Amino acid sequence: MAALTTTASNDTFQEDDDAFQPAGRHDKHFYIQNWREKEAQAKKAEFIREAEKLKKQIAKLEKDQNAHLYVKKKDVRNEFGTLEDLELKLTNSRTMEKAKLQQQLAKIHNSVKRFQRQLKDVKPTPEFVEKLKEIMEEVENAINAFKEEQRQSYEELMKEEKNSSQEIIALEKKFETWALAVSAAPKNCPSLLAKVPLAKTIDDDLPAEVVEFEKFLQQTGGRQGGWDDYDHQNFLKVWTKHNGKTGYMKEALLYLPGRTQEDIQLHENWYQEFLFLEESKKEAIQKWKAKKQLEKEELLKQKDKSEEELRQEQLAHVEAQRQKMEQERKERQTRLHTWKKQKEQERTMEEKQQLREEAEKRRKAKEEQQRQLEVKLEVEAYVRQKKEQEEFLRLEKEMQEQAEQDEKRRQAARGITKFQERDLHKLEAKLLEKRAKEEEAAEREDRLAKLKEKVEVHISRDPSRLWRPTKGWEERTKQIGPTGGGPLLHIPQRAVPSWRQGL
Repeated sequence: MAALTTTASNDTFQEDDDAFQPAGRHDKHFYIQNWREKEAQAKKAEFIREAEKLKKQIAKLEKDQNAHLYVKKKDVRNEFGTLEDLELKLTNSRTMEKAKLQQQLAKIHNSVKRFQRQLKDVKPTPEFVEKLKEIMEEVENAINAFKEEQRQSYEELMKEEKNSSQEIIALEKKFETWALAVSAAPKNCPSLLAKVPLAKTIDDDLPAEVVEFEKFLQQTGGRQGGWDDYDHQNFLKVWTKHNGKTGYMKEALLYLPGRTQEDIQLHENWYQEFLFLEESKKEAIQKWKAKKQLEKEELLKQKDKSEEELRQEQLAHVEAQRQKMEQERKERQTRLHTWKKQKEQERTMEEKQQLREEAEKRRKAKEEQQRQLEVKLEVEAYVRQKKEQEEFLRLEKEMQEQAEQDEKRRQAARGITKFQERDLHKLEAKLLEKRAKEEEAAEREDRLAKLKEKVEVHISRDPSRLWRPTKGWEERTKQIGPTGGGPLLHIPQRAVPSWRQGL
């Protein structure tokens, strides 16, 4: 009771002092809510201003892009065709994505509006509550699906942004190395240029492995396989990091932005063949050095022998060495062929695996299409059954209406017959009444004719009596006297109404 009394006293004091301070907790909550709404509106206005600013920046960047890239001479215009195609493709993709988002938002908006319309006419029935629950679940599922789709899209965009940033950093480093190489290169070096031969010659006395290695380098673009030093070093760093395993491809694509997966695969094949031939070259050089040393020792030992025997031994030794080198070369060719065959088998297995995956995807897509077709057929059957039921109800209703109309026509026919009989009776009564009146008139005419025959009146014609005063006028003139004898004091006339006086 004391608490209630204190509360009542506080409320009374707050009501009396309402003009100077807030009335209580309700007003405090109201002010806080008002402040939050103002803050939300300010944030919304700031977001809109930032969006407009970004939109203007995008328009300016696109204008600069069109001015610097697409307004070029005819000889370099074709090089920017791919950029135009890519820009058009991205623009169409953004337009389609925007239309899709607007369609999804419109669907959610319509669902919410439908839920609001249902809330305007609330009925305390289980069916109505179940209907509201279904609508709420539908709206919630649509919003959750939209959020999940947007989250996945944003994650993909963030991943693409990260990859693009790494590619841009790699390209910037590549440009920096190019700039350093250009600045470090001597401007005038005719002596160095003169020392470089136009074509390399290979000595005939070198081993076959060395000759094959040098030819391989000449045919494939040197010790970097036709790539520049920066790309080749990045490839070696990633390839060495993963020990040549297939998982290095994704990271290599990030470090080599200007190269495709096929280029990296070809460079890997070249590098493996390069390592194989270089190892063969080293082994051949070692063997060649050992052979030369043995030949030198043999020459020193066989100094005393005759030149013919020495020549024959040398020829036999050279022939044996040549056969041995030929055998080793064939073995290397066999190993190289085996390695290539193995690589081809691996590639074939990968292609088969890819084909199996594609076949599985097609099978799943076909099953999904079949399922959708079955659902579509079920929906069509339901719609057809519903239409047949509606048609049956419509025909039943038309037959009922036709029966009611027939009944009304029968009742109307019976009423018309009744009315016709009544009118006929009335007509007969009128005819009888008319005939009676005619007979009565004829009888009256006969009586008048008989009376005229009994009383005959003979009147002479006197035209002068038309202007002769009547008896009444003569009596009146006798009372007034002759006219025009004295002054006229008053002329009698009708009274004028008050509303017409003065008109």
